[in-house]
Amino acid sequence: MYRSRPHGNLDDFALSFLSSIYDDHNLLYYDILGSQAHVIMLYEVGILSKNELKKILKVTIRLLNDANLLKEYGNSNSEDIHELVESAIIKMTDMESGGKMHTARSRNDQVILDMRMKVRDDINNICQNLIILINSIIKRATENVDSIMPMYTHLQHAQLGVFSHYLLSYAYSLIRDFDRFFGLYDRINCSPLGTCAIGGSSIDIDRERVSSMLGFSGLMYNSIDATSSRDSLIEFTSNSLICMLNICKIAEDFIIWSTSEFGFISLDDRFSSSSSVMPQKKNPDPLEIIRGKTGLASGIAHSVSSIMKGLPSGYSRDLQEFKPPLWKISSILEDSLLITDGIIKTFNIDKKRMYKISSESYAISLDISEQLIKRKKIPFRLSHKLVGGLVDYAVKKGNIPLNLLNIDDISQVLTNSDFLKYGITPDEIYSLIKDLTPENSINYRVTKGSPNRKEQLEMISFLNLKIDEYQKKIDSRVISLNSKINDLKLTVDKYINDPA
Repeated sequence: MYRSRPHGNLDDFALSFLSSIYDDHNLLYYDILGSQAHVIMLYEVGILSKNELKKILKVTIRLLNDANLLKEYGNSNSEDIHELVESAIIKMTDMESGGKMHTARSRNDQVILDMRMKVRDDINNICQNLIILINSIIKRATENVDSIMPMYTHLQHAQLGVFSHYLLSYAYSLIRDFDRFFGLYDRINCSPLGTCAIGGSSIDIDRERVSSMLGFSGLMYNSIDATSSRDSLIEFTSNSLICMLNICKIAEDFIIWSTSEFGFISLDDRFSSSSSVMPQKKNPDPLEIIRGKTGLASGIAHSVSSIMKGLPSGYSRDLQEFKPPLWKISSILEDSLLITDGIIKTFNIDKKRMYKISSESYAISLDISEQLIKRKKIPFRLSHKLVGGLVDYAVKKGNIPLNLLNIDDISQVLTNSDFLKYGITPDEIYSLIKDLTPENSINYRVTKGSPNRKEQLEMISFLNLKIDEYQKKIDSRVISLNSKINDLKLTVDKYINDPA
């Protein structure tokens, strides 16, 4: 339909190579909404008659209700959804009516309009799913402010903490994901329509009117920028990758903690898989799939930025290849958020096992060192050396816990004159270690953001307030957008049903 200068039809293989029809199904709804707003504006500025407008709008409603009509009436040689829809509308109306609908519009501004409309909906869905997941995490954290466990660096025991502290760390990272997506929405929600191919139009159309009808907050003003820039879409893929990396961290922690060697948690059977041959197996396959899909997301984020590398200003057909990876990463993220929420809501915790391992752990070492600093006023480096010596002695004695060292054992370590000049006695060390139960280890932490109970409750309170605030913001945004789209539908109905 678009071949005015080239003669004949495209080579069949060339058409297949160029076509994005199979990638464009996600854009059909948005393409029709954009066309409805565009033709209403064309009527309002005098390009279309009311009768021509009614004909076009009636067909758009039919296409929305039955996409199979595109196969019946659309040009089978269409290269994309835009040509397919326009060709169907022309055939279902006439050239005098449907042939005018593309006035002052190009596929170049049309495709990025559709993509921006879809991505803004994806952003709103992702934000809603993030809130759901964060709420689930906060609920499980509230249940586990006293569930003592080792905390890990290098996958080695580091310090003692509580399970809620890990869960809340996930919530904080996901809050930042929400912030990134919520802020991106304003950069996505700008209308490029009416900038035409690259340099605008000599026909005096009303870009602001179309933008308003479609729920945009403003215009992509410069026509070159509007048609060829994809930075906001790259930002969407980058945000999606960052969010997937945060979810993947949860998945990896849960995979490790659910092993027989750790045994801290177990997944609900509804989120576990079995083995085809080993009857005892209960595998965390959904978490492993999240881990695998994070790799795909990383590849997608890299691929879309690579598409842009070296492109000149103005639209190039390379940009068509943005669509499949964009749809894929959005689907990966939304599915991963939902499955993670299901796992968070249902997994089981073995608090007794976590406590037992904590009570036998050398993760108490830093607490001993810091109590020596506070009580005996010795330099940190000497305290560090003393406690390191105690741990080394306990390991050589058969990996016994520090609280099983007796006074004679401690005396063997306190032979260094640097320790003796501070008046440190074996009895004091012995009493200090006995005092540092797992509970006291955590209670003695006073810094902001540490695992003690007071800080846990403050974090939970802060996050609850934050989520309530974010829920109101996203609800307001979705209601506003839905109201605009509903107003467009009412306007379409008004013109269709106008007897004049």
